[in-house]
Amino acid sequence: MAQQKLELTWYGKDNDIKVEPRLLIENPNLSYKSQNRDLFSGATYDNMLIHGDNLIALKSLEKDFTNKIKCIYIDPPYNTGSAFEHYDDNLEHSIWLNLMRSRLQIMKKLLKDDGIIFCQIDDNEFAYLSVLMDEIFGRKNFINMISVKAKGSSGASGGGEDRRLKKNVEYILVYAKGNAFTKFYPIFKQTPLIEYIKTREIQGINFAYKSVITKPGNLNLIGETEAGNGDKIEVYEVTDYEIKSISALAKEENADVYETYYKYIDKVFTLENAQTSIRTRIKNYVNENAINNCGYYIARYSPITGKNKNNLIDVGFMGNTFRLVSYLKNLVEVKDNQVFKNDKIGTLWDDMSWSSVYNEGNVLFPNGKKPEALIKRIIEMSTLPGDLVLDSFLGSGTTIAVAHKMQRKWIGIELGDQALTHVKPRLDLVIDGDKSGISGVVNWIGGGGYKFYELAPSLIQVDEFDQAIINSEFNADMLASAIALHEGYKYEPDQSVFWKQAKNGDSSYLFTTTKHLDRTYLDAIHSQMNDDEFLVISCKSFESNIQHLYKNISIKKIPQSLLKNCEFGVDNYNLNIINPPVYEEDDEDE
Repeated sequence: MAQQKLELTWYGKDNDIKVEPRLLIENPNLSYKSQNRDLFSGATYDNMLIHGDNLIALKSLEKDFTNKIKCIYIDPPYNTGSAFEHYDDNLEHSIWLNLMRSRLQIMKKLLKDDGIIFCQIDDNEFAYLSVLMDEIFGRKNFINMISVKAKGSSGASGGGEDRRLKKNVEYILVYAKGNAFTKFYPIFKQTPLIEYIKTREIQGINFAYKSVITKPGNLNLIGETEAGNGDKIEVYEVTDYEIKSISALAKEENADVYETYYKYIDKVFTLENAQTSIRTRIKNYVNENAINNCGYYIARYSPITGKNKNNLIDVGFMGNTFRLVSYLKNLVEVKDNQVFKNDKIGTLWDDMSWSSVYNEGNVLFPNGKKPEALIKRIIEMSTLPGDLVLDSFLGSGTTIAVAHKMQRKWIGIELGDQALTHVKPRLDLVIDGDKSGISGVVNWIGGGGYKFYELAPSLIQVDEFDQAIINSEFNADMLASAIALHEGYKYEPDQSVFWKQAKNGDSSYLFTTTKHLDRTYLDAIHSQMNDDEFLVISCKSFESNIQHLYKNISIKKIPQSLLKNCEFGVDNYNLNIINPPVYEEDDEDE
């Protein structure tokens, strides 16, 4: 009995799509780079903007970019709608799933071992996609499902509003490639402290940080104890200290309560019942040594983990129950003469502003453009400058625009005309110093560049006699390079040895020729080979009985040797989605 497994099944799942890897051909007339190389320190000019079907393009990236991408963000078409008019709904979902699976399988290969993928989707295909990604990436590599407040509420034209709640949430499924991914880089949601406190007051929620140590007092060493690892903890009692409430200080100084917070921001604290081993050890030390409880103790030690690892710090405990002294300064950040409350980012992202998204990048892309701030958060939490970011559903180009401004390397793929009408103009503007979106936040001034690529045509064509032939558009160099891509070799012709066109490892070579291969020609090649070298020859025809003449030479006939590997002549694996989600404008965004 075959071993069973939990998986999503659909019509046609067993029909694997055998995608032809294509050459990527640069169009130098459309490539673009900064005229001032000094604008962007660490600039890269090898970023890739690819115009063509993203499934074929992803397949073409496999050879050179497997295990190279740190972060993938995709925003694929959300639903099938009426894209496939001749099929029922079951088959529509099946086509969507088959095409998404093929893309995700390649994306997993492209990710680095510690890489991570973010896939944004709405509720039409969310459940299906979630199970599909479990199957491809593994359930254990599921990281989070992030809920993002969309621009507005979906006012689906055509009715149906009586049966459904309006949509105002999209989802981002987050998966790691494997165990090498251990954590996100820390990022915080920032709210002006005064706004945060006022909001809590309106909601009737107490703000705990209301006390101020106005006089720090004197530290008197009373002894030592040990941490769990045996390290020394010095114990101090604090005398002659003074504590006042924020409200009392404000009244004394005839000041506003919020102004008082700003003035004493480094001294505002609250007490917490933190269950830490340090707290227990200080409490036990004081009680065991019958020390008269002064009400305030300091533990001085070096933590072995956390943000203060190996740094000597002071931690305070107050009262008979030795509650932890927690300072507000550890939760806030002061910038531009304003205090912001920092909260670690969770899985609810309801703080994204959509009010200026239309103006970002100076391109219009109704209902499809995402805020640069959203992509900034994703890139910031998963990458460092210099890391490689991929988006294979570019749309208006937001992902690569943000990646460029944040000094990440990038690859972007777009099939539609917007590659030329939206993405290229937007990226050119970014390189020239675009001021919209996140530019001010990251101090973007311009620089860098990219290369614009088109997909080469299919290598194999069918002639008028229904026979497979090599595409006449391929010259000798293109043919040799394409065969190398198909066979898994790196095309790098040797300058002195003609048959060393492509290489795989230290001693394995590939030679492609359109000449008829005979015994004399083969003998001449073999006479130049070392005993430890192996050669594959791809040719249009060869003399009979020579294919097994030498053990270290293998001969393949093209195009026949390639036909079983993939399907040729398919230029469009488009998901064909014609019903993108529609969002109404909210009053708050107007």
